[in-house]
Amino acid sequence: MIHYNNAGNSAPIMPIWQSHFAHIVNANWFNTLIIAFIIMAGVTVGIETYAEFASQNQEILDGLERVILSVFVLEIIIKMAAEGVRPWRYFTNPWNIFDFIIVSASLLPIGGQYLAVLRLIRILRVFKLITAIPKLQIIVGALLRSIPSMGYISLLLLLLFYIYAVLAVFIFGTNDPVHFGNLQLAMLSLFRAVTLEDWTDLMYINMYGCDQYGYGDMMELCTQPTALPIGGALFFISFIMTGALITLNFFIGVVLSSMDEVRAEAVAEEELARWAKAGKTPHDELLKLNNKLNEMQQAIQLIATSLQQKDHLPVNDYQNGSTIKQADATDGTHENLPHKHTNEHGLEVVERAEASHRYRHQEKDFPTAP
Repeated sequence: MIHYNNAGNSAPIMPIWQSHFAHIVNANWFNTLIIAFIIMAGVTVGIETYAEFASQNQEILDGLERVILSVFVLEIIIKMAAEGVRPWRYFTNPWNIFDFIIVSASLLPIGGQYLAVLRLIRILRVFKLITAIPKLQIIVGALLRSIPSMGYISLLLLLLFYIYAVLAVFIFGTNDPVHFGNLQLAMLSLFRAVTLEDWTDLMYINMYGCDQYGYGDMMELCTQPTALPIGGALFFISFIMTGALITLNFFIGVVLSSMDEVRAEAVAEEELARWAKAGKTPHDELLKLNNKLNEMQQAIQLIATSLQQKDHLPVNDYQNGSTIKQADATDGTHENLPHKHTNEHGLEVVERAEASHRYRHQEKDFPTAP
């Protein structure tokens, strides 16, 4: 049976026990407590890297591990209870699924030769911090959403690397066989250059020749030194400009764009959660806006009636039609005063009425010529 709230809408009222659990989940102290235990879990895993200290305090660490795991299990139970008679709604949130998998894996009876797997699972519990901090969820969500667009940018960058690598083998292969002796070495060297790690050394080797720069302890490999001062500079500068300073910035742009989308969705979800907490639905908000619109229309009607009584003009002249016609005092002609009418904004109706009022006073101030 569905119970209705005082507003008369169809939003069901939470059972008392469900509202208590929902209040706990939404409380700041609950979120802070979970964050504290996540940090504690990360610290205990870090302590286990000190083998001697961990062996001396193994009982304490095991006790902390049981307490931490119990808190994480209790967190899942409370969040499921907050969903009331529909606990499966807990799994509609991807972050809850992530939490459930990590905690469930920690409960598996793993040990002995699989001890490394258990330690890996404990390390992964630190990622629960993402689910506890909404700002981190926005960042991670933006990164995940930008993956498809990053794939196309990566393909563009791969084409750029391939073209420049082939050119580098043909141009610099004989002079610099260590870095551009074949295609795979060339692509690896260009990856080094695009990270801006000593890219100038690669440029100077091919600008001045391997016998003059860079091959101090490898002179036996410098068999055909060739200096290309202009070609080497143009090649590497153009690659750095297109690869590092332009193409890689596309990744930043895609991530920022995705972050704006995720942030907008997070704001919308918070608004819906606020409505749900207040026992409202989007339909209730639409009804509220419609009532406000009706009040504005009534106010417009009153303003138009007041101006009509003041200027002795028909009310319809303020409310409908596309022009206001005023009789010309001199020759009896009518002048069309353009206006715009809308039922949503009263300002345009008022401006139209005031324009008519000013026009009437202008006719009184300036008498007609004989």
